[in-house]
Amino acid sequence: MSAASDLTILTAAELAKAIATGEASATAAIEAYLAAIDARDGAIGAYNEVFADRARARATSVDAGEITGPLAGVPIAVKDNMCTTYGRTTCASTYLATFEAPYDCTAVANLEAAGAVVLGKTNMDEFAMGSSTENSSTRMTRNPWDTDRVPGGSSGGSAAAVAAHLCAAALGSDTGGSIRQPAALCGIVGLKPTYGRVSRYGLVAFGSSLDQIGPMTRDVADAALLTRIIAGHDDRDATSLSEDVPDYAADLASGAAGLRIGLPTEFYTDALGGEVRSVIDQAIETYRAAGAETVEVSLPHSRIDIDADGKLSSFAVAAYYIICTAECSSNLARFDGVHYGHRTEEKVEDIIELYSRSRAESLGEEVKRRIMLGNYALSSGYYDAYYNKALKVRRLIANDFAAAFKHCDVILCATTPTPAFRIGEKTDDPLEMYLADIYTNSLNLAGLPGMSLPGGLSSDGLPVGIQLIGPVLGEPTLFRAGRAFEAASGTSRLTSPVIEGQS
Repeated sequence: MSAASDLTILTAAELAKAIATGEASATAAIEAYLAAIDARDGAIGAYNEVFADRARARATSVDAGEITGPLAGVPIAVKDNMCTTYGRTTCASTYLATFEAPYDCTAVANLEAAGAVVLGKTNMDEFAMGSSTENSSTRMTRNPWDTDRVPGGSSGGSAAAVAAHLCAAALGSDTGGSIRQPAALCGIVGLKPTYGRVSRYGLVAFGSSLDQIGPMTRDVADAALLTRIIAGHDDRDATSLSEDVPDYAADLASGAAGLRIGLPTEFYTDALGGEVRSVIDQAIETYRAAGAETVEVSLPHSRIDIDADGKLSSFAVAAYYIICTAECSSNLARFDGVHYGHRTEEKVEDIIELYSRSRAESLGEEVKRRIMLGNYALSSGYYDAYYNKALKVRRLIANDFAAAFKHCDVILCATTPTPAFRIGEKTDDPLEMYLADIYTNSLNLAGLPGMSLPGGLSSDGLPVGIQLIGPVLGEPTLFRAGRAFEAASGTSRLTSPVIEGQS
């Protein structure tokens, strides 16, 4: 392996240090990643657009001392639903295929203010609606651990790019698990921060009360570093929290001793079986051996059940898919074929036909399905029966978590019910696809932070993620607990086969 390609092995923090001390140049780092993209992204399909010329120019400025900061010269990828004044912001939709945003997403701007170099925009499920990145209108993104399998979604492109070493770290967005689920399936770390901890300004809205931007990295230390940079109050986001941002790296080395790890009885049912259960059980033992105390807690309104046919069900999933579709139908009403984006070229009789034809031609099936579900849930005669009831369940779920955190510091559970599934395996059954997020979407309903990190490998050599959940603004404890697990388990910084030339 050449010296240049060695740079792609480093974490974001390690690469930033190497550039700052002169052991490496930003230009060499960018060229190493661009070469990796040329060599491997044809098989992976992580990127929708690569900003090679702009990245090289910024790297030159870093090397000249004109751009500085804690991430100076570090190549970062950005999910294609975050607006930038350079390149396109497509949300992997035909509707926005040529859209160029007039402003920058705050989280992305914060990274660049810290010296990071945005390499490009990553693929995703259209408008972030999906769990496999199969709903993209752009391309199919494949899992670097097995290219016949999905990388998860909707931030599948960002997860695959990090796992395949096509960027040092990436940003994703999480509405019901869209950072944590692909992080688990691709063997990396993914954090959904507390709702409001990171500004949503410049993030194309899916579910405004659920969406949150977060980091996708190779280890917990990088997640802590990026979160500190992107977090903070933003006057342009009315839901942005005003609390000061702590140094998330301060307690990383504190270890697990004294931590109380909550084990929700409702998540440890027959629904959690097979190899995922084995990995979770091993993680529990790892924490106990490292000095943590485990305690049983109860989350009754997030209970996961399994029927005689092996089908999973959950109040949280039902409430989530009413609330998120209601918000999506409202947010996507702006895509009308008039103001920007795709407009039908067919002759139309009136404005209603213009709307309907433009949307029918340019929106994918899953997006249409969710718009229709949301419109139905919000319609006269059904609002109280569905949407209002879902809001009540949401409150009960949040109350359950608040009660549980009186007895523990973090909660440990699975991130996903299975390792990565095969491409096409769930596309004909939307309900089965929705259940891929059965362990993650209750956190979005409650506004809590959650982190997925590698727990081990299945017998097929596929990553299995464990999920840590914290109370509101509990990110410091999440990072401490996550780093303690990394140190004790040896499962961090996994190397996917595609990096070794396998696919």
